[in-house]
Amino acid sequence: MTEANHYDVIIVGGSYAGLSAAMALGRSLRKVLIIDGGMPCNRQTPHSHNFITQDGKTPKEISLLAREEVLRYPTVKLINDTALSGRKLDKGFEIVVQSGEAFSSDKLIFATGIKDIMPGIPGFSESWGITAVHCPYCHGYEIKEQPTAILANGGIAFDYAKVIFNLTKDLTILTNGPSVFTVEQIEILKSRGIRINETEIDRLQHTDGNIQKIIFKDGNQLEIKAIYHKPAFEQHSDIPVALGCGVTEHGYIITDEMQKTWVPGVFACGDNTSMMRSVANAVNTGQMAGAVANKELVDERF
Repeated sequence: MTEANHYDVIIVGGSYAGLSAAMALGRSLRKVLIIDGGMPCNRQTPHSHNFITQDGKTPKEISLLAREEVLRYPTVKLINDTALSGRKLDKGFEIVVQSGEAFSSDKLIFATGIKDIMPGIPGFSESWGITAVHCPYCHGYEIKEQPTAILANGGIAFDYAKVIFNLTKDLTILTNGPSVFTVEQIEILKSRGIRINETEIDRLQHTDGNIQKIIFKDGNQLEIKAIYHKPAFEQHSDIPVALGCGVTEHGYIITDEMQKTWVPGVFACGDNTSMMRSVANAVNTGQMAGAVANKELVDERF
């Protein structure tokens, strides 16, 4: 490994969390490499919300501005590539990217995000992030008071409905098969005028991700403007687990309040560590990971 390919910190993932970590480190004069594959999970989302000073901008606008600001720091470098593997060295870590090049560092930060697993409903993935959404805080205001559906069942659907009911009263829960609500939940939902439809879904009818109708397998249709769904997911990168990082029962990388993983010298931040999927949370946890990684370097080298 050449000295040119050795860094104080390698950050895998160059979206909001990774760039936030890089800024903290760049301002501390640390030699930093950001590796980014260019596939953020919000790439279809037309506008980002609930992040002050940037409300209503496109995710790409925010990301490009952040990248421009971070790369003004001369010790920070970014490459557009995909990290394929990682291993622990006698001192530090090594990351190998798709091009075949290898890089080493004293510390690692994983800001790799998660990969949503779409339901097998035609039209859903094309509408994801546009009018098929997961977060009422990120998207709810823009689709307020519109005919809206929730694709979920049981307790998840019930909890979703309680939040979304404050944004629209024209609400239908689609269980896409037999419902598993309790008798009490059904009574509460009915008392609020929230409909439950157990019919299996055939497809979403949409134009460029803007949903017009749910088409059911029995031929019936439901006109809506938006649908909420909390999809299953998997980690975008398997390198953290391969290095020995733990994951929660829900699939998130385990970190402490300082964004430290189970592996000394390895940090994680952003969507891969928390169900709070927002730009604000990604920036916050990224800044913490960068600051604490720098503090460890200070303590080790002073």
